[in-house]
Amino acid sequence: MHRPVLLVIAHGSRDPRHAATVHALVRRTRALRPGLRVETAYLDFNAPSVPQALDRLAAEGIRDVVALPLLLTRAFHAKADIPAALDRAPARLNIRLADVLGPSPLLLAALERRLYEAGLTPADKRSTGVVLASAGSTDPEAIAVIAEIARELRHTGWCAVRPAFASAALPRTEDAVRALRSEGVRRVAVAPYVIAPGFLPDRIARGAEEADILSEVLGAARELADLLLHRYDEARVRDGVPALSA
Repeated sequence: MHRPVLLVIAHGSRDPRHAATVHALVRRTRALRPGLRVETAYLDFNAPSVPQALDRLAAEGIRDVVALPLLLTRAFHAKADIPAALDRAPARLNIRLADVLGPSPLLLAALERRLYEAGLTPADKRSTGVVLASAGSTDPEAIAVIAEIARELRHTGWCAVRPAFASAALPRTEDAVRALRSEGVRRVAVAPYVIAPGFLPDRIARGAEEADILSEVLGAARELADLLLHRYDEARVRDGVPALSA
């Protein structure tokens, strides 16, 4: 059965670590499903742009594409920028737009694994408060999703979880760390809820200086690669095309 191309659309960054992380995640996704063509495009700063990637696929004779936003929440980029870019696609392309990555239990699992990799264990949960530090947004829907993820993370056993934001919304990471300290939390960990390194993740890291633990960004985690394929399959099923297992 013909498989649509999976086009992963990342934000892009002047920081070379961003594109390197995106490419590592895409490589992992390809490895999980041999035979599926997975391409990358960017909204800004990096190449190819979304129109460039779509033009190239059309020139190769590709007809079906699943466009997947490499975004954790449905904010401005997901609601406006990506649809606008897809509207400029060649007419011969049939494009299905997949959902953004979050929220998902797979993201919670990736967050916890990064915390364990930073030195914590499940036995530390009852004495550890977590700052869930995201990039931030002016979109109320996105802010509400981050708050809900913090509640879900709290229900997995951490003694407290507070959301924080690197931009556009409050509190900042350092303020959330201090708030947990003032509540008497014994150990404070900062968990970046971001995919790749860059300007805002660096701001999160600076805000975590008074914390005990700072975990890594989600990066090319196996859970994220699984989630990309899950969103790809959802888009196919939603449009009446049977999903293909790995």
